[in-house]
Amino acid sequence: MTEDEEVMQLVHGRVKWFDPSKGFGFIVSEHTDSDILLHANVLRNFGQGSVADGAGIVVRVQRTQRGVQAVEVVRIDPPEGAVFPLGEEASELVGEDILTLALEPARVKWFDKGKGFGFANVFGRPEDVFIHAEVLRVSGFADLTAGEAVALRIIEGRRGRMAVQVVSWEAAARDVS
Repeated sequence: MTEDEEVMQLVHGRVKWFDPSKGFGFIVSEHTDSDILLHANVLRNFGQGSVADGAGIVVRVQRTQRGVQAVEVVRIDPPEGAVFPLGEEASELVGEDILTLALEPARVKWFDKGKGFGFANVFGRPEDVFIHAEVLRVSGFADLTAGEAVALRIIEGRRGRMAVQVVSWEAAARDVS
């Protein structure tokens, strides 16, 4: 075992805040006496460019002279008490119902945080899939970028296909393996 492996520990916590434009944020946990630095590069290695405030997170951390830092994201969970909002399109589904839907590989067409929505294209299908900002938030994301690869759980709404959950491509690929 290397010296680095000996000092790393697995920590469960919640995202206090994360700002993609600053490139970092912080995690709070009962397992540490101070906030844990979460750098954008560590989050990107997990396959996400952002993470929602309040999202549950499991990370490997390392104590440095500058404090406790996340070195690897292991898992991200939606914020506690999150209900996936489907509005008038369908009755609200609970998490267990959503998890029975297949994950479909997609690429973000565009997402505008200010407008509160965006669209993605599922591989092999011509129609767009609507992504609402609240679905993004309860999936553990703060934002999406054009061209980003994701996996979506989708329902058929009155106006077409809409995402009810967004999963990072890397996390979806790990779950399949």
